[in-house]
This record gives sequence, C-alpha cells and structure tokens, in this order.
Amino acid sequence: MPINVGVVGAGSWGTTVAAMAAVNAPTMLWARRAELAEQINREHINGDYLPQFPLPPELRATSSLEEAVSGADVLVMAVPSHGYREVAAEAAKYLRPWVPVVSLTKGLERSSRKRMSEVTRDEMPGHPVAVLTGPNLAKEILSGQPAASVVAIDDNDIAAELQRIFSRPSLRIYTNGDVVGCEVGGVVKNVIAIAAGMAEGMGFGDNTRATLITRGLAEMTRLGVAMGGDAATFAGLAGMGDLIATCSSKQSRNTMVGFRLGEGKLIGEVLESMNMVAEGVKSSPSVLDLARRHSVDMPITEQVVAVCHQGRPAREALSALMGRSRKSEME
Repeated sequence: MPINVGVVGAGSWGTTVAAMAAVNAPTMLWARRAELAEQINREHINGDYLPQFPLPPELRATSSLEEAVSGADVLVMAVPSHGYREVAAEAAKYLRPWVPVVSLTKGLERSSRKRMSEVTRDEMPGHPVAVLTGPNLAKEILSGQPAASVVAIDDNDIAAELQRIFSRPSLRIYTNGDVVGCEVGGVVKNVIAIAAGMAEGMGFGDNTRATLITRGLAEMTRLGVAMGGDAATFAGLAGMGDLIATCSSKQSRNTMVGFRLGEGKLIGEVLESMNMVAEGVKSSPSVLDLARRHSVDMPITEQVVAVCHQGRPAREALSALMGRSRKSEME
C-alpha cells in the first residue's frame, strides 16, 4: 500500500522536496495560488521560484489545503516561520490522526522563540514530528548534483520510512535522533550566513569567511548544547555541513542579504528586492534572546542583529567583533 505525501508550501525548497518525494511516493503539493498549482500540473514547472527546472510528471499540485492534507500519510511543512503556526493550525483540521509531520523550516517563531517542531506540536498534538535539514541548496538538488541531508526524529521506524521517501540516487538521507540540535543548526546557520555575506560584500576573502564559519560553528554549538542538543550533531550535516554550504553560496538568500548589506545597502531596500524569505533576518533577534536566556555568548549573532534591526553599519559591526577582548579559542 503506497504512502501518500502531502507538501504544504510551494516555495523553492518545498517544491524541491515534493519533487524528490514524488518519484518514490504519490505526492501532492499545496500552492497558495491556484495559478501556480495549475502551472505545476500543466507545465511541470514552478515558474515563480524554479522556472528552469522541470518537475517530475508524477508530482501533482493543488490550491486546496484540504485536498493536500486530508489524504496524506506523511505531511511536510514548507512554510516560512512567520506564517507557520497559522498554516499548521488550518492544516490540522484536515490531518488524520498519528500522521507524521516533517518540518523543512529553518527558523524560530518570533513571539514565542519556539522551534518549528515545538510550534507543530502546539497546533498538531499527537503527531510524530520530524525535521529534514542539511546542506541542501534547492537548485543543486533538482539538477541532480550529489548531496546529503538529515531526517531527525526520535522514532527509528518512522525515520527509516522518511529516509526511503526522500532518498534519490543523487541525494543520500541520513537519520539522527537529535531533533533539537538539528533545528538549532538550521536556524543559527542562517544568521551566520548573513555575517559571511556582509564580509564578502565589504570585499573580504576566504580567510574572513573561514573565520566567521568556524566561530559561527562555535556559537551554534554552544547554544545547541545549552538547549539540550548533542554536540556531535553540530559537526555533522545539520551543523557544519549546512553552515559551510549556506555561507559559501550565492544561491543562499541569507548570504545575499548580507552581501548587499556589506555593500552599504539598507535592510529595507534589500528585503524589498527579494521574492523569497531570508529566515536569518527574522530569526536573529530570537536567536539572541535564546542565547541570553541560556547565558550563551554569541557575538556574531549580536552584530547581525545590530545591523539588521538596529541600523548599525556593517563595517562598524566587523570592527566590534575584531575589537573584542583576547581569549582562548576554547572559551
């Protein structure tokens, strides 16, 4: 008996994951706009986000949330963090009992500072919750370039089935029981990517990027462990792997936001020019709030918040980082 997959959210990553799943299981993708759903069904492309990539003909789309959710044996949530709770609450009305829910969203809810797995449990109680994360740039995955990802859930049987559904010959899926660590990695890497982009926008090179990635990994690990994550997770795909990919790629929305800030542009004009969400901008204040709650030092995050939300010029933020007191690398 086939496992039916419903994917809620037809942005670039939701569409990519739906395309991966559709080859292994019947998959229905929910798009908010009826025109986009019709285009996916008729032309097998997502013209809004991935116009140059053909989608598998097996993938079906709908603008009816009920249709996408009611028949799902696995539900995938690919909704930006700022709208996640609202959509989850609506989807919950149609979700059958005990269906696993997989979050693709690498962000925090601003008002509560909750991770998306926590928001899912609030709105969809009684459902197993997993996270799919890793160094996964949508266009590279769709073009078949070799890559790997992690599905995190504390149930080995569900993990194995999700591993099967999302695997492709060019995409290797690993399992990990550390949901907290995998989510923290996915959130914090977006914040560090903004800093890496700012450095590149100011004209700095590989040494600076490597420094930010390494010290950013230290921040991520400190926070993740303080919140109950496993330190080993941050040396893996959900931590270091995702951080390297996001900080190094021009395809990363967060890196490109940082790049334009580094060039001297204002955050308002940068965000207005984008048709996709850069989660790091929205998440950075929440990450800093969590750091303070857990007494964790996160100086890079602090400066990203200052630039994105307090009007601090990127060059001043860099000077503040470089001028900090001397200390051991292990502190």
